[in-house]
Amino acid sequence: MAETSFIHITDLHVGNPAVADDHLFSDTSRTLARVLELIASMDQAPKFIIASGDLTNRGDADSYRQLKAIMAATDLPVVYAIGNHDTRAGFYEGMLGQTQALDLPYDHEQVIEAVHVITLDTTTPGQIGGSIEPEQFAWLEAALDSHADLPKLIVAHHAPALGDTPPWDHWRTIEFNQSQQLAALLRGRNVVGILSGHIHHDRFSVWHGIPVIVGMGQHAATDILTTDVLRMVEGASFGIGTIRRSGLTMALVPLPQTRAELNRYDLKLLRQKQEAALADAAAG
Repeated sequence: MAETSFIHITDLHVGNPAVADDHLFSDTSRTLARVLELIASMDQAPKFIIASGDLTNRGDADSYRQLKAIMAATDLPVVYAIGNHDTRAGFYEGMLGQTQALDLPYDHEQVIEAVHVITLDTTTPGQIGGSIEPEQFAWLEAALDSHADLPKLIVAHHAPALGDTPPWDHWRTIEFNQSQQLAALLRGRNVVGILSGHIHHDRFSVWHGIPVIVGMGQHAATDILTTDVLRMVEGASFGIGTIRRSGLTMALVPLPQTRAELNRYDLKLLRQKQEAALADAAAG
């Protein structure tokens, strides 16, 4: 196959300029516009863009209209996934102009430049962590069975849980047992990589032989040098991916950054919030 290059952006957190948002810690609209300018300046133009979720900060339809206006600056095909900051209804209405079936997961697939891109909606409404419903696994299996000769990219806002036991910070990943099920389903399926976001720092892993690429995104960066609190600092980057017959290469483009502190969260409170949401969901 010929080499195919693409761009990976994530955690755009675009806001509605008409609404004040004290949970938006940087000018994400300006950052995204700058990223698109840099992409347009590349000597070798990429073939498409993947945006792996948290497209907006609050999930309202007007924020998606703002995102749509910014993204009009590029002529490249864009593959969108949604994340925990997004809402299905807001995305369908503001981004796609859809007025029905607003609660359905946004799962979709397409072939771009001889690459089979499969996008999973791993959001769990009302929760931080990710999940995949049984109906989604059935859809994914059918999608994987198609275009068997093409390399496959999986796009999901939440990355799978990487370890062999459930992680204590389970809100960062796809639910553990579902991650195990996903690994079994993807085995031997010509998957060259999984593209994710959510945790706000660049991280590359090999998971059951599959590269899992997590991007920092364009809102704020997690300070991985601290572990007792979730400390958010100024920072952004995007990725340039290349798919060859031998596999996937990712290169990162960091934007100038100071690492100045923007916000911090108590991890105990974050864990309590997620576990309360899980308990409410189980009771319902």
